[in-house]
Amino acid sequence: MWGRFQILKKDSRTQARLARLVTRRGVIETPVFMPVATAGSIKAVPPEVVAGLGARVLLANTYHLYLRPGPQVIRQAGGLHSFMHWPRAILTDSGGFQVYSLSRFREILEEGVRFRSHLDGSEHLLTPEKSLAIQAALDSDIRMVLDVCIPYPSSREETERFTELTHVWAEKSLARWKTTEPKGALLFGIVQGGMFAELRRKSAETLVSLGFDGYAIGGLSVGEPKELMLEMLSATVPYLPENRPRYLMGVGTPEDILEAVARGVDMFDCVLPTRNARRGTVFTSEGTFHIRNACYKEDFRPLDPRCQCYTCRRYSRAYLRHLFHSGELLIYFLLTVHNLSFYLKFMEDIRQALREGRFEEFRESFHQRKEENLCGM
Repeated sequence: MWGRFQILKKDSRTQARLARLVTRRGVIETPVFMPVATAGSIKAVPPEVVAGLGARVLLANTYHLYLRPGPQVIRQAGGLHSFMHWPRAILTDSGGFQVYSLSRFREILEEGVRFRSHLDGSEHLLTPEKSLAIQAALDSDIRMVLDVCIPYPSSREETERFTELTHVWAEKSLARWKTTEPKGALLFGIVQGGMFAELRRKSAETLVSLGFDGYAIGGLSVGEPKELMLEMLSATVPYLPENRPRYLMGVGTPEDILEAVARGVDMFDCVLPTRNARRGTVFTSEGTFHIRNACYKEDFRPLDPRCQCYTCRRYSRAYLRHLFHSGELLIYFLLTVHNLSFYLKFMEDIRQALREGRFEEFRESFHQRKEENLCGM
């Protein structure tokens, strides 16, 4: 049955859990990382290659696809899956975060968000109902309600006001959802509450009372210290139901993901592996480094000796550094393939550790390797 979320195993020393989420386009094993296909594309890498790396679900951006090419074009193409040639599950965000990030061009109203396009300055009103209508045209498998992403820092008064508005919009979204034919798609609510534990608890309880297929934790990783992010995460997760997937939006580094898994989170997305690849930053089992550095000019080892991705099997650090400094476009493909491979394998290793009852050992080993000096990598 679509939407069924089954917990397969729980870690005995943390809140981590191994589970499976059934969607209409396949089963997603969790914990899972979703590569970000903002405009219907993983930058520099074809969808078939991303699928070959093991990705079971992608995230696409409602805001960007609404502005260009427009939902009517994608609907005519048969939905986003056909348009971008991706056969597996797609999660679409509501557009709320993108509007938040364009704060100079938007106004938050009771009925929705009025904003100006970053492309041509045209004015638009995004309401909870319109966000879902756009996502319906995209025909995504997991859809998000429109929320107010609260900036950091914000006063308690402002945070409370925007959190309450998120709840109102969640009710409107659910009302529309019940009058449409989602055809097996799933709808997730989004917890807000800023950096106030009591408001986080209240938001979680309110959304759970409405009844969604899953619950996202929004408004984190927006500039707050990492310790505060984990504190708010710990203040939120206990109030979310065990029998529904939990999705931490926009996070993050491997360390952040691992700590969130330990606190009971199931789903993640982040632009880090793809964006950092374009900047020459490489994720490896021994830590992170920059391929542009001079020490790799005559280094003929692979990026990561433990990695078996296309890039590591064929190319040396010296060659990749040469491509980067030469401005060769091939570098974006090769580094993106590696970074995505690292993230997806990292999640696979987490799932295997949970399956074998050694998650805490895996967690400790990861942090120990991270603390080691990367000199000589």
